[in-house]
Amino acid sequence: MNLKFLVPIMLIAFLASCGGDDNKPKTTTSNTPKKEVKKEEVKPAETTNADPMSNKGIGPVSSITLGDLDAKLVEKGHEVYKEKGCTACHKFKKRLVGPPLQGVITRRSPEWIMNMILNPEEMVEKDPIARKLLEEYSAPMANQNLTEEEARSILEYFRTKE
Repeated sequence: MNLKFLVPIMLIAFLASCGGDDNKPKTTTSNTPKKEVKKEEVKPAETTNADPMSNKGIGPVSSITLGDLDAKLVEKGHEVYKEKGCTACHKFKKRLVGPPLQGVITRRSPEWIMNMILNPEEMVEKDPIARKLLEEYSAPMANQNLTEEEARSILEYFRTKE
């Protein structure tokens, strides 16, 4: 038989065997039970389009009411910020290891900020904003084991850096 005719015939036979009737039920001969694949549930707070100011984060702080600026708390926050070495990773107006903090209180809720300070490991694991920051900066925030009072003082200090 001539090759000119044999190649197209083989190609047609190959293509015909690859296709199939989509209306026929598919059967398998495997005795392995199929695993049920569940889609991961995405909670409303975990959507990336959610308002970051309504995200309170994950941790011990669920609600904060901010009043007038407390000068003593600002001073204490500045001291804690320096003593705990926050300046090694954060500046206010430029990027370092971590994001710049200038105006952070206009981008994140007070609760989120405190929970990020107090609970950075779980925040990076479960909070979509913290996960995105980790992707961008490639370094997780260190847990400095601050008290809620110390974290609150740092938040007050941040309020002066809008």
